[in-house]
Amino acid sequence: MMTIFKAPPLDSVDHVVLAEIHGMRRALASHLRAPRRWQGSLRRTMLARAIRGSNSIEGYVVDEDDAAAALDDVDPLSADALTFAEIRGYRQALGFVLQMAADPHFDFDTSSLRSMHYMMLSHDLAKSPGQYRTGPIYVRDDKTGQVVYEGPLASQIPALVSELALSLRENSQADAVVRAAMAHLNLVMIHPFRDGNGRMARALQTQVLSRDAIVEPAFSSIEEWLGHNADDYYRVLACTGQGAWHPERDAHHWVAFNLRAHHMQAQTIAGRIKETGAIWEEIDHLVTSHGLPERVSDLLFDAINGYRLRRSTYVKSTGIEERTASRDLGRLVDEGLLRPVGETKGRHYVATHAVLHIRRQVRGRRDELTDPYPHLRAELVQQTS
Repeated sequence: MMTIFKAPPLDSVDHVVLAEIHGMRRALASHLRAPRRWQGSLRRTMLARAIRGSNSIEGYVVDEDDAAAALDDVDPLSADALTFAEIRGYRQALGFVLQMAADPHFDFDTSSLRSMHYMMLSHDLAKSPGQYRTGPIYVRDDKTGQVVYEGPLASQIPALVSELALSLRENSQADAVVRAAMAHLNLVMIHPFRDGNGRMARALQTQVLSRDAIVEPAFSSIEEWLGHNADDYYRVLACTGQGAWHPERDAHHWVAFNLRAHHMQAQTIAGRIKETGAIWEEIDHLVTSHGLPERVSDLLFDAINGYRLRRSTYVKSTGIEERTASRDLGRLVDEGLLRPVGETKGRHYVATHAVLHIRRQVRGRRDELTDPYPHLRAELVQQTS
């Protein structure tokens, strides 16, 4: 009798979609091998969106620039202390994923999973970070208050997590995208911890993908996409789990949902790379036409993306003196590219309408995404209504 969910056989549509995903990932990896000035800025925004997306599913909602603040190890502008502690904890766990991506000595085991959970929730010891739950656990629908899922018995947790870790170490013939999806499903269904199970499952999925090494984790994660499609995410989990621990159930809908997510996210990233190149051409034009130092380019990129800019962050990212940073920001204000908001202590800067017009103009040329599973969403709604 199977004790954790097993990867289902793929059908002909799945194989076509998977091949297209890998084609897009190889094209992306090839593109990233050619160094471009804006790659670091794009990588940072991709990671910020992943952090924001995964945490928003659990109700920890922050602006994208506050998610980026966690990456920059600076204080947020508007997130409250509790929410930002959750964001910072997730950033720490994601940092572990990124660090271990190419480590030939890393291996999946129960200790690494529990350690990652500790990194994520060490700011709140009341949530027993790094420790398995010792009692029952129920997932409730926030809208109705109804119990929608009950995890397996606490006494089963150690054995189930051990089996999950073993499955991650095995030389499975399944594709890495499928293995990562199944790791996500099993962890979230086992629900081994008192809190943070969803975020752990999504981080684990990113970690399994990162070991595949086709393209770096910042560009292979689907956490951003899941955050934008949380209702469908909950539907497919409900459809697969049917309210309790049922590892004997067919996980095909879950795998198809993940393949769809990867396909749509890969299309999004391809479009975003084109947009970023076009935006940087406009930034180069602004810097040249206004006689600005090249170091303000990253600052303008963040502004165009809607970030709130601070002198302290600018100083930290560039290594320049505060006096020079103040002069640069003042110059950008004088040139009509930024406008200050707030008083001296809490002052930040945002893009003017003229600068935001660049983003609107570039994004207006976006191609529509192609849905590789056009009927999947309707099927999930029908099965969970």
